[in-house]
Amino acid sequence: MSDAVAQQRVDGGEFAVLCIGGFLLSIAYGVTFLIPMLVGQRGGDEALAGLIISAATVSTVILVILSGHIADAIGSARAVAFSGLFLAASGLGFAMVPSAGLSLMAVGFILGIGWGTFYALGPLLVAAIVEPEHRIRFFALLSGSMMSGIGAGPIIGRFATGWSMPIETAFMFASLSSLAGGALYFLLHIRLTNAGKILPHVNKISFGAARQVIASRAMYSIVMVGIGGAIFGGLSSFQTSYAKAHGFDYSLFFIGFMSSAILSRLFVAGYVVKRDPFYSLLVLTSLTLASIALFLTVTSSHLVYLGAAAMLGLGYGLTYSVINGLAANEAPAGLMPQSLLLFSLAYFIGVFGFPLIAGKLIVSSGIQTMLYVLLLLAMLNFGIVLFRVAHRAIHVS
Repeated sequence: MSDAVAQQRVDGGEFAVLCIGGFLLSIAYGVTFLIPMLVGQRGGDEALAGLIISAATVSTVILVILSGHIADAIGSARAVAFSGLFLAASGLGFAMVPSAGLSLMAVGFILGIGWGTFYALGPLLVAAIVEPEHRIRFFALLSGSMMSGIGAGPIIGRFATGWSMPIETAFMFASLSSLAGGALYFLLHIRLTNAGKILPHVNKISFGAARQVIASRAMYSIVMVGIGGAIFGGLSSFQTSYAKAHGFDYSLFFIGFMSSAILSRLFVAGYVVKRDPFYSLLVLTSLTLASIALFLTVTSSHLVYLGAAAMLGLGYGLTYSVINGLAANEAPAGLMPQSLLLFSLAYFIGVFGFPLIAGKLIVSSGIQTMLYVLLLLAMLNFGIVLFRVAHRAIHVS
């Protein structure tokens, strides 16, 4: 990406459309947290639910690798618009397919096509129209919009069942919202084209580019987001099972998580980005670690349950925003888009891949065993930040 392009200021109208469209598309992923409930109603268990969710991993990996090529060919915003069609099809599939076997795995594969394309290219759109020094803040705002949609999905399901409607209603709603989100991104494509902000031939990822990114400092953030994705995927995908086991209303988790994630991005992210990112990450990864410890140890208080979810939204949510910015800013010269694509790829491997392991753990050893594994993963992320702080201190002195 040229310096001239990188220095373009973000247009408020363009960014608003990007965020609103992101919210609408993200509902399709949010309702996948209802899959264990959907599968349970059709005679399956958590292991099968994890298998269905992880079916999206294969298509997601393929699409993240190809998304840069697609973006160069037709434009990032138009590619995201088409991804809305796949997300709409997945919502319709989860609602309409009556069985809980291979057919739902095929629907999960379709979900991965849509979500992988959108999630990989959204940050590239931001990076194309935002100055480097402001990227962490705008990444936080975009991810806040996406997190709002993700959190809204399960809450929509809770409202549906509360009003005596089938859980499939939430998936139908997600299908419609995906069509609306895709339409907004098509309008965004037209606007960016007219403004001359379509970036040709800068997004493709190759083996050589990937090697350079892996050898750079951006790799720390890429590893951390994969671990964070596993934590988020494990807790969110099987939150209905956790809540049922302890007598909680699962909607409390998503309300607490979503509210905290949104508010922190609106009111805290601006403060965080002005501070040393490594010291901020020490605090934020500690909060994530503490939230998992609460899920493990305090299993009878609704207030603590809500508080742990809010703590996770603050810790995990802002950690994601900070390392997303670091992945862009610490990438090798000229390889920022490729770094962001690898960042998205690592996230998807964690968020879609870990539920396959988690579902088997829950069936064989119980929900607490899965939480202990997540606790170890959170400790690993905290350890990576400690290493970076210590490494910098040694080299500075």
